[in-house]
Amino acid sequence: MGMTLAEKILSRKAGREVRAGELVVVEVDQVMVVDSIAGSFFKRLAYLEATPRYPERVSIVIDHVAPAANLEVAKAQKEIREWGRKHGIRVFDVGRGVCHQVLIEEGLAQPGWIVVGSDSHSTTYGAVGAFGTGMGATDIALAAASGRTWFRVPESVKVTFRGRLPKGVTAKDAALEMVRLLTAEGATYMAVEIHLLDGAESLSRGERMTLANLTVEAGAKAGLVVPSGEILDLYRVPDWLYPDPDARYAREVEIDLSTLSPRVSVPFYVDNVQEVAAVRGKRVDQVFIGTCTNGRLEDLRAAAEVLKGKRVAPGVRLLVIPASSQVLEEATRDGTLLTLLEAGATIGTPGCGPCMGRHMGVLAPGEVCVSTSNRNFRGRMGAPDAEIYLASPRVAAASAVAGYIATPEDLASLPQEEAHA
Repeated sequence: MGMTLAEKILSRKAGREVRAGELVVVEVDQVMVVDSIAGSFFKRLAYLEATPRYPERVSIVIDHVAPAANLEVAKAQKEIREWGRKHGIRVFDVGRGVCHQVLIEEGLAQPGWIVVGSDSHSTTYGAVGAFGTGMGATDIALAAASGRTWFRVPESVKVTFRGRLPKGVTAKDAALEMVRLLTAEGATYMAVEIHLLDGAESLSRGERMTLANLTVEAGAKAGLVVPSGEILDLYRVPDWLYPDPDARYAREVEIDLSTLSPRVSVPFYVDNVQEVAAVRGKRVDQVFIGTCTNGRLEDLRAAAEVLKGKRVAPGVRLLVIPASSQVLEEATRDGTLLTLLEAGATIGTPGCGPCMGRHMGVLAPGEVCVSTSNRNFRGRMGAPDAEIYLASPRVAAASAVAGYIATPEDLASLPQEEAHA
């Protein structure tokens, strides 16, 4: 019987063949800690009377509340900097960007690696063929202290994307469709193994990150994109890092990209996915473009393409927060940032921004937000009754101009004074 991609990676790390359901202890290639959990991480290490066994394998990223929003956060971030210097740990400070984007840019996630992070969307590393997964402070501290961690080898769900995306449809739409089909609990503690075929292999690294990122919204332990396309040019992909043709899967799903239309995830569940047409016209107060899901250069460019020559509707706040300093620099260099500013966008410090409702755009009671992020749970971005609609950067940008949920194609029907005011 053949092996899945998850079984291949964990077998390689365990030094023996392992199968779904087995318990394994494996070496970890990178441990990622975010600012919001760093204090708990330090306390657990102190309780263990331990320090990181391999300091070069540990990264701390200040991204969840960056810059500091209050005195307590500022003190906590000061502790991170001091602790990092003391123990020789890599610290990515305020403004470097969202942890997952930064680790990919820095080459700290590689094909075949195991990357554990104190953030649930650590599944993002699967975009490059790494087994990435989120853990709590205790497990993260143990992984840093010992250089190892344990897993129950997950069963796998095979998701095959075929064909090419139609004009105006994006990887975010494909990812939302995947979550809709799998459902919020449909891949609980499983590896979602993504195959890109018949043209889908042309999806970029950034688009693959969007797919892998959202697998956790179906409950996945890991989201693994089988290496192909530009990943083979950007990375040294081991010959063994491919699932076997006769691998066994708990479930198989196929999605024809060519049949998709723009999607939106409706409050208050990520798998509550509908076509944009079903909610077109819903009034919007805030639009947020950014996060580890859709804050990359290609996302900002897609939004700028929609916004060029137009203005944000009166009464709508458009927040754009690049996923990293590298993205910000490139968007400045190529004119994308100027287009966004001319349209009326407010640009924020690279990082998570208002994604988890702690600063830089918290929603008031009754407000409606179109966001390119990954979660729309009740209270996620502020008030419990605020509504979050998850969408692509193109739909988000169009909604900012229209003042209600819309697609770029809808803008053509707007009166000239509304679209270009």
